[in-house]
Amino acid sequence: SAGTVAWLLVLASCAWGILLVTRLFRGYDRPAWLLDLHKWFGTLLLASTILHVLALIGDNYSQFGAKEILIPFASSWQPRSVALGVVAMYMIATIQITSWAMKKLPKRIWHAIHLSSYVAFILVTWHAMTAGTDMTSRLYGALTIMMVTLAAALGAARLVTLRTPTKSPRLTQLPAPDATKE
Repeated sequence: SAGTVAWLLVLASCAWGILLVTRLFRGYDRPAWLLDLHKWFGTLLLASTILHVLALIGDNYSQFGAKEILIPFASSWQPRSVALGVVAMYMIATIQITSWAMKKLPKRIWHAIHLSSYVAFILVTWHAMTAGTDMTSRLYGALTIMMVTLAAALGAARLVTLRTPTKSPRLTQLPAPDATKE
């Protein structure tokens, strides 16, 4: 269940980040509140990912050890699916740690790392769908459909609202020099 909670939290963190940057509900939302929730979801995501890993190590059924948890393709059970989870775990940890250190990093580096959260969501979703033991449940299947649909809608909203770099208004609105005034 910690894995499913982590999956929900990666979506929640991405969703609040998209709502913050796109301001889709401008006038109804509060940027400071959105940012606080985005940060909180990211921290909870990292904590639930760690809990998921510890639960797998402690579980007698799955037989996962540190090697299977930390090294992609080291697991003999569903090696590709588990590898996606391992890579996603490293991505989530990197995204969250660099977010905590955001003010000490160059903005371009932080932003590039932060954008990988979209890839992390895809990896976590693929991992959940292929390695998750609950996929046979109808409720889990419905949750999967809802999460993927919501993520697709938010991703589309993000793409639609992408800002293109523009020239500074001061530079483009300066009057041309008048050649007659010399």
